[in-house]
Amino acid sequence: MSRPNVVFIMSDDHAAHAISAYGSRINQTPHLDRLAQDGMRFDAAFCTNSICTPSRAAVLTGQHSHVNGVRSQGDQLDGRRQTFPQLLQGSDYQTALFGKWHLGHGGNADPTGFDTWSILPGQGDYVDPVLIENGAERQHTGYVTDLLTDLSLAWLDQRDQDRPFLLCLHHKAPHRWWVPADRHADLYSDDREEPETLDDDYSTRASAARRARMRIDRDLTVKDVKAEPPADLDGEDRRRWFYQRYIKDYLRCVAAVDDSVGRVLDYLDAHDLTEDTIVVYTSDQGFFLGDHGWYDKRFMYDESLRIPLLMRYPARIAAGSTSDALVQNIDFAPTFAELAGIQPSEPMNGASLTPIFDQAEPADWRAAAYYRYWEHDSIPHRVAAHCGIRTRTHKLVHYYGRGLGVPRASDTPTEPEWELFDLVADPHELHNLYGRPGHEELTAELTRTLSEVRAEIGDDSLTRPIPGAAADTSVLGAQ
Repeated sequence: MSRPNVVFIMSDDHAAHAISAYGSRINQTPHLDRLAQDGMRFDAAFCTNSICTPSRAAVLTGQHSHVNGVRSQGDQLDGRRQTFPQLLQGSDYQTALFGKWHLGHGGNADPTGFDTWSILPGQGDYVDPVLIENGAERQHTGYVTDLLTDLSLAWLDQRDQDRPFLLCLHHKAPHRWWVPADRHADLYSDDREEPETLDDDYSTRASAARRARMRIDRDLTVKDVKAEPPADLDGEDRRRWFYQRYIKDYLRCVAAVDDSVGRVLDYLDAHDLTEDTIVVYTSDQGFFLGDHGWYDKRFMYDESLRIPLLMRYPARIAAGSTSDALVQNIDFAPTFAELAGIQPSEPMNGASLTPIFDQAEPADWRAAAYYRYWEHDSIPHRVAAHCGIRTRTHKLVHYYGRGLGVPRASDTPTEPEWELFDLVADPHELHNLYGRPGHEELTAELTRTLSEVRAEIGDDSLTRPIPGAAADTSVLGAQ
C-alpha cells in the first residue's frame, strides 16, 4: 500500500457536542457529518491537558506534557523535539502549516518540520488577521477561517504531484472572542436549546468547581456577548440571556469551520485525491457550552476532556464506522508515522490508531486515559491543578492544588480534593462518590490504576516532596 497523503484539520475549542454527527441538538454541521459518514467517528477521544499550548504540543510530539516539557500556556515547544511533521518532512513528504500555532515564536519556538508555514501570532484575529509567513509578518484581508482555507488549497495547487504531502490546517475558530463571518451573522436567530446542567450549583462536587471563574452569567464580558445585558435581568433570566448571546456566536464560528471542511473535501474529490488521503478532523480540546453554567475548558469533566475525532481513509477505514476505544491526542503522531512507514527515533506515549481502523482493538490497548492540568489557579479562570484517569465507565480526579513552579501557575496552594464519578449512572458528573460508603473497593481500584498509569508514563512529580517543604509532604499523598 502506498504512503497516504495526510490532511490534518484541527480547530480550537470545538466541543464534540457541537457537531451534529455527535448528536448535537443545537447546530448542524453537514460537512463534518459527511466526513463521519465516509469514515470513522471516535466516540471516546480525549485530550491529555485541556488548554491550547500543552494540548498542541501533545498532538505534535505524541507525548504527555511532563515528557515534551509543555505543561502550561507559559511554556514553549522546543523545535528540536521530535514531532510528526519533522518525521514526515524527513521522509520526503511535502509539508505545510496554515493557522494557529500558539507554541511560541522566534528561535527554537518557530514551527519546524514544515516546508511552508503561515501562522497566527498568538491567538490572532478573526477579521483581517496578520499572519507570520516563514518568519515574516503579512497583513491579510478577510475572515480568518476562509483565508486559512484559501491558503491551504492554494498550496495544494502548487505542490509536487509526485510526492506525498502533509497539510495541517489549524483553525482559530471557535476560540473566544467568537466573531462570526458576515454570512453567518443571522444564523441561529431563534433561541438554542439549553444544556441540562446550565443551572448547576456545584454543591455535589469538589470545591474546585465552585471556585472556578468561568460562569457565563458572571465571568463573560461585554466583549464576549457584544452587548450590555439589560439592567433588570438577574438570576436565571440573566444566565439565560448570556447563554443565548454566547452560544449563538460560538455556533456561527463553527459554521465557518464546517464550510472549510466541505471545501477541503470537495477539493480532494475534484483532484482524485480522496482514495490516497487520510483526512483527520479534531480539536485541541473540548469546551463547556453552558454545561455546568460554564464556558472555557481546563477541567477533567467530559465536556472539556472530550475531543471530536473524525477520520476518513477509504483504503483502511470503512465508511460509517464508529469506535468506542479510549483514544487520546497523543495517538495522532504515532499513527501518522506508521502510515508513512517511519520509525520514530524518540519514544512516544501514544499508540498508533491503525488497529482501530480495522475494528481490532488490541488486547493491551489502554483501559484508562490519563489527564493532567498543570496551570494551578491561574488568572482569570482559577482552576485548581489536577490529574486523573477516565475509563469507559468511571472517572477519578485528584485536585492536588499546587503550582510546583510551573509557568503561570499560582504558588498559593488549595486544599487537596478527590472526585469519583460513575459515568454510566451519572453521565453529567453531578454526584461525587468519593468518600461515600459503599464505594471503597472501587475507589481503591481506581486509585491503584491511577498510580500504575503514572508510573508507566513516568509522571512522578506529584510523589516527590514539594520544593522547600518537609520530606513527607508529597502532593499525591494519603487519600
